[in-house]
Amino acid sequence: MSLIGIAGVPLVVPGDDLPALLVAALRRDGVTPVPGDALVVTSKIVSKAEGCVVDLRTITPTPEAIELAARTEKEPELVELVLAESTSIVRAVPGVLLTRHRLGFTSANAAIDRSNADGSEHTALLMPLDPDASARAIRDALVEAFAVDVAVVVSDTHGRPWRRGNVGVAVGVAGLEPVVDKAGAVDLFGRELKATMIPIADQLAGAAALVAGETDEGLPVVLVRGLDVEPGDGSSADLTYPAASDLFR
Repeated sequence: MSLIGIAGVPLVVPGDDLPALLVAALRRDGVTPVPGDALVVTSKIVSKAEGCVVDLRTITPTPEAIELAARTEKEPELVELVLAESTSIVRAVPGVLLTRHRLGFTSANAAIDRSNADGSEHTALLMPLDPDASARAIRDALVEAFAVDVAVVVSDTHGRPWRRGNVGVAVGVAGLEPVVDKAGAVDLFGRELKATMIPIADQLAGAAALVAGETDEGLPVVLVRGLDVEPGDGSSADLTYPAASDLFR
């Protein structure tokens, strides 16, 4: 399997036609997608292009946000954004605000990001409104430009229960089944698998994160080749358990 960082992507700003930028970047780098490829695009540049950018100086925190900010030792303006992006609070202690995001996953600070935004301390990036739709738009542009069926994953980095550090996960998908159910298959010794599910989209995002990085790498787009991703019509919601199935609360 190969991970190809696409270096030709310019700094994205609100209003950019991201699908067109990505097609141009692939051509500039001399990379032509082939069947079975998957393009992993960080949610950060999707958020920028779609205008999911907030100046914290424009936010007026509510009393609830002010109280929660004091409890978590965070900025009231940031907490106000977190509340607006969340459906419930999972944990709120000094230094930690963990919520269930409106998209269904659980993450710190509702996945609101301030790194690599614009260099200021007051700019925050929200998650795209509909990452699956964003992935579909990118995929449509790739199919039109290269006449080849390619999967697209919009990725973010999240922490994990009881584990240090962040890993890449899929928050938007198009053109693939994000979870492959292996129940009924057999292992090396013929033992039937009962409950084995492979989160292909998350694994693609995790692999791509090794190349994309999280600091100053400047590689927000990675082409994954050699895995031969099977086409499908799944959504990112397939990757998350419903709240009623939460085993940690």
